[in-house]
Amino acid sequence: MALGISAARPAARLLAASVLRYGLLVPAPGCLAFNKSNSSSSSYPEKYHHPQIHRRNLVSTPTYPQEKPPSSSSSSSSSSSSVTPTSSDTANNSLFTYETQEPVYDSSKYDYRTLPQSFGANQYMSINDDLRRSLRHLLWEFKAPIRYAFAYGSGVFSQGTSSKDKPMVDLIFGVTYTQHWHSLNLTEHRDHYSFLGKMGSGVVAKVQDGFGAGVYFNTYVEVNGMMIKYGVVNLDTFCRDLADWETLYLAGRMHKPVKILRDDARVRLANQANLLSALRVALLLLPEEFTEQQLYHTIAGISYLGDPRMNLFTENPHKVANIVSNQLPNFRSLYAPLVDTLPNLVFKNDPHANAPKDTVLLQDMDVVRRGNMVRRLPKAFRKRLYFQYQRKWQIPQLEFEKLVGTSEEQEMMEGRQGGEFEQRIAADMENIRKEVKNVIKGTINWPSTSQSFKGFFTTGFVKTWRYLGEKIKKWRTAKKSPEAGKP
Repeated sequence: MALGISAARPAARLLAASVLRYGLLVPAPGCLAFNKSNSSSSSYPEKYHHPQIHRRNLVSTPTYPQEKPPSSSSSSSSSSSSVTPTSSDTANNSLFTYETQEPVYDSSKYDYRTLPQSFGANQYMSINDDLRRSLRHLLWEFKAPIRYAFAYGSGVFSQGTSSKDKPMVDLIFGVTYTQHWHSLNLTEHRDHYSFLGKMGSGVVAKVQDGFGAGVYFNTYVEVNGMMIKYGVVNLDTFCRDLADWETLYLAGRMHKPVKILRDDARVRLANQANLLSALRVALLLLPEEFTEQQLYHTIAGISYLGDPRMNLFTENPHKVANIVSNQLPNFRSLYAPLVDTLPNLVFKNDPHANAPKDTVLLQDMDVVRRGNMVRRLPKAFRKRLYFQYQRKWQIPQLEFEKLVGTSEEQEMMEGRQGGEFEQRIAADMENIRKEVKNVIKGTINWPSTSQSFKGFFTTGFVKTWRYLGEKIKKWRTAKKSPEAGKP
């Protein structure tokens, strides 16, 4: 016992040091309550009250070790590599104090089992108490072990559409052992499966892990009087997508507010990295100045950029705008604490006194800062972006490897700092938005398409046609109505 305690102490010390150095913690649940101190003088509805945000340029004092601005040597080396600073580099420099380093959420460096309880509190959303209880009771109907579970979609959060029928509730179950889980679930709920269930858990597991995005969906399942669709994913697959954006299939779903029903520290850590990555990609797609609502619209739209359903008649063309406009308080709760951790992003006016469409944010367009942001993109996504620019600029392979080749040990010692290649990408103001969008589309398109085809087999043809029919009906209804909530 004594040996175990002594062995755990270095890990605890490492985590504590990481918290102090990188600012890993977001506010505890109590700190996420909407600020009501100025409610009497607020000019917008109560639902827009912002979670408590520290505006570095106005009211906060440094709470973490200061990050020094780039030295003159780094500036000179930047200019020597033909990277020209933009006019905004100096115009708004006084707004960016860089009092804290960007957080690094890497499960390979931190022991997720010792995460503080308040870590990732921004991921928890409030929903109707009756619905929350119903969803929790629903999980108890599954005897197969579910490590992580969340509910999402219009059945949980309003998307501004009205329907006489209750929408189907969408769920994702994270499991440790795919075949074992399906074996237990087939014994208990054979009726949830299509004809593939007759072939046994081995076939079901191979179909899940071997095709598409690694998710197996059972649709139109009635549990406790509630119509649900649930997807099963291996936790390893899930965490890889959250951390590296291999497919963006589930990571993209987690960019929007979801209701966590059963939590797992490893997923919470990976998802915090995922949310921060979504914020960074959105900054690369947005101009120097933008509204808070534009930020959330850009983030919510990432997962739909390459989704083939958006180009067909099976998805509401106003879906992104509807999601954002009807869930603004949840988007604020999810991303506002993370905005406060980025040294290159500030609120230009008071977010507590303005609705999201009137709240303006300002990002630092300095190529060194943006180059660091490029370097900190998810691993798989970053490689695709690098390859895109290698082809565009016709860089020979050996030279390319020298430009981007950094060992993991070197990254751990020096941090993920952007070099000459990343700064050149960041300086490509005319094309970077187009290139990032192309990488997003390339990441999402095939997994989403193959996952849709897989649905014919996992769901069965009858249920698939029923599902498509309802989607087409929603599409026709949406086409007749004007787009709402566009930023």
